[in-house]
Amino acid sequence: MKKLIICFSILLVLAASTKVHAQCAMCTKAAAEATKNGKKIGLGLNSGILMLLAMPYSAIMVIGGVWYYNNKNKKTKYVKFYN
Repeated sequence: MKKLIICFSILLVLAASTKVHAQCAMCTKAAAEATKNGKKIGLGLNSGILMLLAMPYSAIMVIGGVWYYNNKNKKTKYVKFYN
């Protein structure tokens, strides 16, 4: 049950997050220069950075899901440490 609560809280945090600008200072300056005077070359920079950021999190979620479903049906013996 504890694992389920942790999974739901992680999903809630990911679903409730707002769109952020994931750019360092150098990337921001480069994007600002690339979009000056009507140029459209730097418009996809922020989306590309967010896409690259999403891939590791997606891989971790898939690995965690596979691990959870593989270990879900294993029966374990619990030892009582109290009377």
